[in-house]
Parts: sequence; structure tokens; C-alpha cells
Amino acid sequence: MSTAEATSDWKLPSQRKVGMISLIITESALFTIFVVAYLFYMGKSLNGPYPYQVLHLPIWASFALFGSSVTIWFAEKALHKGSKIGFNIWWLITILMGAYFVYFTAEEWYHLIYKEGLTISTNVFGSTFYALVGLHVSHVIVGLVLLTIVFVSSLRGKLHHDHHEHVEMVSWYWHFVDAIWVVVLLVVYIISLNY
Repeated sequence: MSTAEATSDWKLPSQRKVGMISLIITESALFTIFVVAYLFYMGKSLNGPYPYQVLHLPIWASFALFGSSVTIWFAEKALHKGSKIGFNIWWLITILMGAYFVYFTAEEWYHLIYKEGLTISTNVFGSTFYALVGLHVSHVIVGLVLLTIVFVSSLRGKLHHDHHEHVEMVSWYWHFVDAIWVVVLLVVYIISLNY
């Protein structure tokens, strides 16, 4: 193969994919800072409540968020097969599972603030907990907005074959949010509960 033939086969990478990869790298760096801060200050609160006193492992919320990575994958597969109904069903299930996660977080925060007295100004644990978990849930909310926009577009018949990459980028973002939850779950709800 000549150099000219090799050069003619090469194409610029997708701008959407480069943009999403750049966003994920940047957001990963941001989350790393918050996780390191949480780990650094873990166990340094001078007064309670402490994590082991107020936190409970969010099993169902985690199951919903991790499961939504599976349902969004099914939705993408349905779209590639040309099944709009299958896509809409799986995409809606993904939205509902993500919404349940946000609902759980709201319930958890309500309990922590009004029943346990843990606020962002109570102690170092409160500050780092709400900062890290709040950062994550804000990303889940952004993901839900994107998922809803795609879903409404699909229902209105505006989602076409040439939009597959748009759907894929939303899916990448959603998988990223799920992957970050693995870290947050491990650090906040498993390590600090046993610290």
C-alpha cells in the first residue's frame, strides 16, 4: 500500500466523539479532586454525626443507576436495528431508573438534613459528603435532561438514522455518570462507613 492510499483512507475523527471524550476527561479530573478531598478529610470531623451513624448503603438506587447502563445499551441496539418502539421503551426505562436515583438522593438528603442534622456546615464530613454526592447527582440530572430531549425528539418523529451518533454520545455520557457512581459508592458508602 502506498503512502497516498494510506493517507486517502484516513479521516478526521468525529467532532462529537472528540468533544465527548474531552468532556469525560475533564469531568474525571474534577471528580478526582473531589474524591481526593473526601478521602483526605475522612475521619477528621471533630463532632458528629459521622458516616457510620447516618449513612446506609444505597442498594436499590445503585441497582437502578447501574441497571440504566444496561437499558440504554438495549435502547441503542434497538435504534440500530431500526426499532423505534424498542428504542423508546428502553430509553424511557433508562430515564425512569435515573429519575429513581435522583429521587432516592433527595430522600436521603432530606433525612440527613432534617432527621440527622447533617448539613454542609455541620462538620467536615457534611461538607465533603454534600460536595461529592451533589456533584455526582448534578451530572445525573444533566444526563436526565439529555435523555429526555432525545426521548421527546423520538416521540415527535425527529430522531432519524443520521442521529445515531447523537444518541451514542448521550449514552457515553450516561455510562460515564454510572462509572463515577462506582467510585462515589466505594469511597462514601463503603470505605467511610468502615473507617
